[in-house]
Amino acid sequence: MIQLIIANNYEDMSKKASKLLISRIKDTIPLNLGLATGSTPVGLYKELVTEYANGNLDFEHTRTFNLDEYIGLSPYNPNSYSYYMWKHFFSHINIRKENIHIPPGIFANEQKVIDDYEEAIVQAGGIDLQVLGIGANGHIGFNEPGESLSVSTHIVELKSETIKANSRFFENKDEVPKKAITMGMGKIMEAKEILLLASGKEKAKALAQTVKGIVETHCPSTILQIHPNVKIIADKEASFLIADRIRASNNCILFSSDRMEQYG
Repeated sequence: MIQLIIANNYEDMSKKASKLLISRIKDTIPLNLGLATGSTPVGLYKELVTEYANGNLDFEHTRTFNLDEYIGLSPYNPNSYSYYMWKHFFSHINIRKENIHIPPGIFANEQKVIDDYEEAIVQAGGIDLQVLGIGANGHIGFNEPGESLSVSTHIVELKSETIKANSRFFENKDEVPKKAITMGMGKIMEAKEILLLASGKEKAKALAQTVKGIVETHCPSTILQIHPNVKIIADKEASFLIADRIRASNNCILFSSDRMEQYG
């Protein structure tokens, strides 16, 4: 079941998302939290850091598992997702370093890295809440559209549209890595709860397919329809193709930004 929450704008989306995470962090100790990167969750992390700075939040017992990392980038590279997470989130809160898990971008043994990451999630007891963004082509993490999708953590060749979209973070398109390591759709779907964030009109088509489209591997995000507990928080630009037409269906319930006061 998908619950679609329409936010007024990016800031409103970030605040609504932070409200949900704050509730889960306080209610579930320890919380196993799956995290995403990119421009969309920056506002969410800013809200959480503010709550921590104000003394309203404690991350000492929170365990995190990031979705993905570029192949070939060290944690010290400013374009790596490890660098991103420390810049926007980890360095500002009291999370324990040993509770942070990010797939490495540089390694000698591919299979060992994959097995170790899968095992770390299993040993922690699985992910309680997985935060996701969505690509314009419907990719989740770096699970790209294709004839099939991988269940477990794996190495993926990035699609040209993904490389183009991510080139805004690099000096030029040629610097964008062509491969990444990503958590598989199977592990993502094992999370007890999923929160997907979508912002901007460039995400509108993918979001409409996610909520109303046929479940298919050529739009990986559509698979979220079969998860029992998915919340999507989208701003008005990202939801303009569907917000006026969805009230209730077999797989989606729509909440307006004004009426959605709390999350169950």
